Amino acid sequence: MASSTRDPDADHEDEIRMWRGDDGWVITDIETGVTTQGETREEALEMLDEAVALHKGEIGREPTDEELRELGIDPEDNTTGDAELPDFIQ
Repeated sequence: MASSTRDPDADHEDEIRMWRGDDGWVITDIETGVTTQGETREEALEMLDEAVALHKGEIGREPTDEELRELGIDPEDNTTGDAELPDFIQ
């Protein structure tokens, strides 16, 4: 089952794809490619709203160096760049 939503105040159509998986519902925001899941359709939609907002930088924040150190991560080694992604992410 695929589904689209339309915000009447928006200049474009927000398109999502939603399907039933083994453990609930899986949903993808087509524009961003963000995918989440939930036990119910409502939970999946709520999770998608939060995940897309995080993806777009509308909520959340980067961890501080102190928070990284508390997790055992050296902030100097916590960088992104042009390095190739690990196989499991590709």
